[in-house]
Amino acid sequence: MAGTSHGHTPAAWTGVIIAFIGFCVSGAFTVMAMPLGFWAGVVVIAIGGIVGLGMRAAGLGQPKQKAPRTQTQS
Repeated sequence: MAGTSHGHTPAAWTGVIIAFIGFCVSGAFTVMAMPLGFWAGVVVIAIGGIVGLGMRAAGLGQPKQKAPRTQTQS
């Protein structure tokens, strides 16, 4: 994957940061043995994915590239 721009977009960064915050929240509440806080963190993780997809749909993600055409011999 060297030389690609995979994941270097505002949509990817934002989604991952939000999901990481949710992961930290879930982990902290797991240690404190508080299930409600754990599930709140899981919801934040899902929100991170939704935000990332929404930002990609808004044009802040990596542009789609067309597949290279292959030539066939007949």
